[in-house]
Amino acid sequence: MKSKIPFRDIFLIFIGAVIQAAGMDLFLIPGKLAAGGVTGIAQIVNRFTGWPIGVMIILFNIPLFILGWRFLGGRRFLLRTFLAVGIYALLIDVLAVYLPSNLTGDSVLNALFGGVLTGIGMGLVFRAKGTTGGTDILARLLGKWRGIPLSESYLLTDTAVVVGSALAFSWTLALYAIVALYACGLAAEIASEGSGIVRSATIITNHPQEVGEKIMRELSRGVTSWQGTGLYSGKERRILFCAISRSEVNPLKAIIYEVDPAAFVVIGQAHEALGEGFKPLSG
Repeated sequence: MKSKIPFRDIFLIFIGAVIQAAGMDLFLIPGKLAAGGVTGIAQIVNRFTGWPIGVMIILFNIPLFILGWRFLGGRRFLLRTFLAVGIYALLIDVLAVYLPSNLTGDSVLNALFGGVLTGIGMGLVFRAKGTTGGTDILARLLGKWRGIPLSESYLLTDTAVVVGSALAFSWTLALYAIVALYACGLAAEIASEGSGIVRSATIITNHPQEVGEKIMRELSRGVTSWQGTGLYSGKERRILFCAISRSEVNPLKAIIYEVDPAAFVVIGQAHEALGEGFKPLSG
């Protein structure tokens, strides 16, 4: 039977799960840092029972798999999520036998390296259009059912786990777990979407044609314009918009100043730009 998941995605999910499991076994589990999620819950339960963490990750995810299949995308969702969580959970228990059990006793190093490694692994899974299960499913369900933003959902679920880790281990280790959680989020974002943050520029000028043509000619960037009206002055003026790289901010400002020193410019940080001149939309 032919797999419905492209080989590239399967490969990314596998590599991501390996890196994520290695980060857990080398740093977070030995460091007693329960940095949120179902894995954090499994670490807390392991602290009192000794049950295998990987097995518990699978067991805790089963009801979430059922809810995710029902409400978040059916078969396509379940295949990718089960693949990612299954490999990750299996490797946590398998790699623990072969990897050093206490690479460093420094909680700072455990938090930083553990957070970065697990974040890179998660980011690769996200890039393959998969999820890591657990509280990722729960956060999406809360957003769907209660309209709670994903950021708030993650905050609620991960905060509960971190508080539990404080009671299971110590408040000091719980604080280090928060550091690991933050490092994990940053690394996951970079691994899944890249570090090429772009800038968006909104330009209000009395010389839109000249400014736009100069931007297109010297920076090779597309420019969009529309008509706007100043509510205070009541005057109609053209508004230009373009997306540029970080290194093009100063050249853009120089171009605008050369044509129209009285122009009004707002430069913001865009999360991502897709299309001609940037990443392809399909990526």
